[in-house]
Amino acid sequence: MSLAFRNVGHSYGDHRVLSGVTLEARPGEILCLLGPSGSGKTTLLRLAAGLETLQEGSIDLGGAVLATPGRDVPPEKRSFGMVFQDHALFPHLTVAENIGFGLAKRPKEEIRAIVAERLASVGLAGFESRYPHTLSGGQQQRIALARALAPSPTAMLLDEPFASVDVTRRRALREEARRALKDAEVVTLVVTHDPVEAMEIADRIAVMEGGRIAQCAAPEELYANPASALVASLFGEAQRFPAVIEEGVAITAYGPVPVSGFADGTKVEVIVRPEAVTLAPASGKESNFRIGDIRFLGRDWLVLLMSESFGALEPLRARVPALDGLAVDASVAVRFDPAGTFVFSA
Repeated sequence: MSLAFRNVGHSYGDHRVLSGVTLEARPGEILCLLGPSGSGKTTLLRLAAGLETLQEGSIDLGGAVLATPGRDVPPEKRSFGMVFQDHALFPHLTVAENIGFGLAKRPKEEIRAIVAERLASVGLAGFESRYPHTLSGGQQQRIALARALAPSPTAMLLDEPFASVDVTRRRALREEARRALKDAEVVTLVVTHDPVEAMEIADRIAVMEGGRIAQCAAPEELYANPASALVASLFGEAQRFPAVIEEGVAITAYGPVPVSGFADGTKVEVIVRPEAVTLAPASGKESNFRIGDIRFLGRDWLVLLMSESFGALEPLRARVPALDGLAVDASVAVRFDPAGTFVFSA
């Protein structure tokens, strides 16, 4: 069954947090809410959980209404599993007791079987007798996920679930969490501010901006066809800079960017991903950059380009598969590949 938000609005006093949010998380789907702080994503999750009273619109699960103004199903009756950033495990209970906490009314043998199954699903089989303080942050988060899944909830809500986990462990933990959630075939809503995390775990991503849905689509669609400057800048370590249209070209401090569909004199914003910045040896007046630094990143190289005309300008970042003679202090010509360059009205 799906989790649907219809024209949801919310305010804290005079501060408008959500406006006209319509969104549906489909059956068995992992949907990420992605956006900067203050965009409304956590408020939307709290409304789904019943931790905030709905002011405008409606929320339903599988066609059954969970909330409308003046009518809210209590959180404990919404059949949701929840995982938070701080794990929220009971320190005085064993792992098995933590996972079985919401199963107290079931037979003991059934509880033991569910605990073992859920531990295996998050890669921690045999951890039943351990206590939370003996586990790493990543292990605690996997136990929290197993506990949330144990009662077979109708939906899962995860709020920044991996933010407190060591960065070296985060990717593997996301993969394990995605596998467990997909195996459970449960509709899942995940809040994150990390675009990489959203792309790695989500089936679709809803980008939030100013309390509205800026765009909701599969990760590959958001990456290739962003609908706004914010969406374009979230993915691929993109840089944003202002420009003005002159004769079909966006004139920027970093150079001209060919563009169509804008009238002369229009102020625009140009978003360029590092892989879209192509470099060539300087040739005559074409050069306006020198290489300030080069860093090896494993599969490619990061090249920082300093403007020779505007010394205070932020370095332009380029990622290239091979240096091919490029060196620090060398002058280079810059081109922008349209596949990774986007222009939007300012």
